[in-house]
Amino acid sequence: MAKMFHQSLLLALFIIFPFINYSEQLHSSQAQALLRIQRLLNFPFILSSWNNNTDFCNTEPNPSLTVVCYEETITQLHIIGNKRAPLLPRNFSLDSFVTTLVKLPDLKVLTLVSIGLWGTLPGKIARLSSIEILNVSSNFLDGTIPQEFSSLTSLQTLILDDNMFCGQLPDWLSSLSVLTVLSLKKNLFNGSLPSTLSNLENLRVLALSHNEFYGAVPDFKHLTNLQVLDLEDNAFGPQFPQLGSKLVTLILSKNRFRSGIPVEVSSYYQLRLLDISFNTFVGPFPTSILALPSITYLNAAGNRFTGMLFENLSCSPGLEFVDLSSNLLTGRLPSCLLTDSNERVVLYARNCLATGKQNQHPFSFCHNEALAAGIPPHQLKQREASKAVIALGIIGGIIGGIALLGPIFLIVRRINAKRATKFKKPLTRLIEENASAGYSSNILSDARYISQTMKLGALGLPAYRTFSLEELEVATKNFDTSAFMGEGSHGEMYRGRLKDGTIVAVRCLKMKKSHSTENVMPHIELISKLRHRHLVSALGHCFEYYLDDSSVSRIFLVFEYVPNGTLRSWISERHSQRCLTWMQRVAAAIGVAKGIQFLHTGIVPGVYSNNLKITDILLDQNLVAKISSYNLPLLAENVGKVGRGISSSGSKEPIVNARVKDEDKNDVYDFGVILLEIILGRRLKLSNEVTILNDRLQACIAADEAARRSMVDPAVHKACLDKSLRTMMEICVRCLRKDPADRPSIEDVLWNLQYAAQVQDAWCGESQSGEGSPVLPSLSQKLAFQWQDIQRDGSFKRERGHDTSTSEESVR
Repeated sequence: MAKMFHQSLLLALFIIFPFINYSEQLHSSQAQALLRIQRLLNFPFILSSWNNNTDFCNTEPNPSLTVVCYEETITQLHIIGNKRAPLLPRNFSLDSFVTTLVKLPDLKVLTLVSIGLWGTLPGKIARLSSIEILNVSSNFLDGTIPQEFSSLTSLQTLILDDNMFCGQLPDWLSSLSVLTVLSLKKNLFNGSLPSTLSNLENLRVLALSHNEFYGAVPDFKHLTNLQVLDLEDNAFGPQFPQLGSKLVTLILSKNRFRSGIPVEVSSYYQLRLLDISFNTFVGPFPTSILALPSITYLNAAGNRFTGMLFENLSCSPGLEFVDLSSNLLTGRLPSCLLTDSNERVVLYARNCLATGKQNQHPFSFCHNEALAAGIPPHQLKQREASKAVIALGIIGGIIGGIALLGPIFLIVRRINAKRATKFKKPLTRLIEENASAGYSSNILSDARYISQTMKLGALGLPAYRTFSLEELEVATKNFDTSAFMGEGSHGEMYRGRLKDGTIVAVRCLKMKKSHSTENVMPHIELISKLRHRHLVSALGHCFEYYLDDSSVSRIFLVFEYVPNGTLRSWISERHSQRCLTWMQRVAAAIGVAKGIQFLHTGIVPGVYSNNLKITDILLDQNLVAKISSYNLPLLAENVGKVGRGISSSGSKEPIVNARVKDEDKNDVYDFGVILLEIILGRRLKLSNEVTILNDRLQACIAADEAARRSMVDPAVHKACLDKSLRTMMEICVRCLRKDPADRPSIEDVLWNLQYAAQVQDAWCGESQSGEGSPVLPSLSQKLAFQWQDIQRDGSFKRERGHDTSTSEESVR
């Protein structure tokens, strides 16, 4: 009997053993997958505790790293690095990384945030068929959303924020029937939204802010579970979206909505946060929003809301923030908003409210603006028809009146003209002189002014033209304080929007002495030729004259508006987590150098001593660097004597026909200071810092690679090739030499910068030759750097010591 028992036990063990062994092998394979992930991520600090002896399923979770298991299989993996972690090394392969990830087939939750992932997301990630939550935000992923995602029928949350994904949203997103959260903020998505999004009935959060979407928002009334809709900073419009009534957060700011607010908004009883600022909403402001029972935050600033507010209006007791500024509201501020409590912020400037606080317009301003903004199209046609009938009657009367009163008018006019010669008054008038797009004949006769500039294209800008004062007043809301951007010795600057929607910067320059049009026009015409991809270019001008002697009283210069802030804000003042990569920094430096080169050699006479600062370098929507303040050849004083231009800081330097010896080296030194901040990634506050840091930089160049990387901005020090970094450091040190004669020419500077870019790109490109290696994000469309421009220059083909004189192509 005992013998039979032992035989049965052995048989049972024989049958069970393979399953036990399989279980151990499965667990072991997943452990090995995690260790391989550690290697592929270049052994980050947050994974430093992992080794062959780690019991992954029983490790203590923390905010940066969590592994969750169920029945000896991994179901959740959370890896969260530091904000804006640098790119992983050039030998990183996203394809290999995803291949390893799919060896964890039971993953339900995958979080990979700020760990430096780069490349195009492979479709094979859809092999994680059980995935329910996927969050890969704050990396450098590009390309489109893989179509294979359509097979992830269990996917409930998809978060791709703060990457470089691009293209249009696909229609197949509607196949993700259980999707509740779709967050695609801070990417490069474009196009209109597919109407199939309205089929996602379980959707609770839809966040699409800071992309390039445009057009009408689909009808979302059927999304009855939608609680959060964030569309900020796109080009949606013009109609207010149709939404369900369960919204808690609605953000429509910085779009192109220009309709009225529908009455349905007053029934959003769960709404806590409403931001509709900086659109062009019109019509009466719906004061019932103030009394919504759940509202805590309301921002309606920067629109064209009209209507009268009353003191007895009611407000929600939980209201903490209200911004009604820059609208056309009249009446009195509701008493429920008049509180000195620190728990509530109320802003209402630039309206026409009956209060002396917060800079109010006169009542007539809002009344006239409301009439212009609030006439419906059908009423407008009726008014125009009635005006036409009245006009015909008036014209007939005028013709008859002229026949009777004409002789009398001529006599009176002659008498007044004689009086005007006796009593001169500083009355002004505006005339529209016909400024030619090219140089006038007297300038063209002087060969000094003929340059490559004549052959430069429009760079995507409209043709230079003359503006009327009325146009500029409309664009700047009559030069309202809300449009004021700043003031210096070179005049006041206003932000404006032209009738065609173009945003411009208008500089108002008051002439300090009488100048005739003949004195000023040569300088205006020269400014009209200062057009280059890396300069903030002039779009036109407007003259204002004195009636008594026709001399110019004021000059308005209209410039292109560059929206993306200063280079410093992207380097050493990292607002909103924005930070330029190494390749973007090299590209920005090349752009500044090309702008300087154009100022020196692209026109004759050249423009020198521009007193450049990093805050004078602006970045456009494509992160292309543009010099915003340079030595404009426009005279505030002494026209006809030694020409003096005015720089951004107010310094005045002579602009002479022939370049003073080494005068161009002043700009090279200023460029060296800018380059120093680009490399270090921090603001230079004191002048003696430049000398100290320059000495340290020189010592690092002679030392080893580790020393050089210790100097560079930590945000990019892992992503730059040492040869590229060393070249940048060398040219920076040379630019900052004390003796101007020892500083390099701007052509030499440009050559070295392009070399630094070339070796960096070649280094990054090597990863493409490996199997499954994607393209480095520095080559994706988000970056402003365009390699075809450099290759067209032909500068890379020059050997050191060869002639680097500027050609027509090299200044484009």
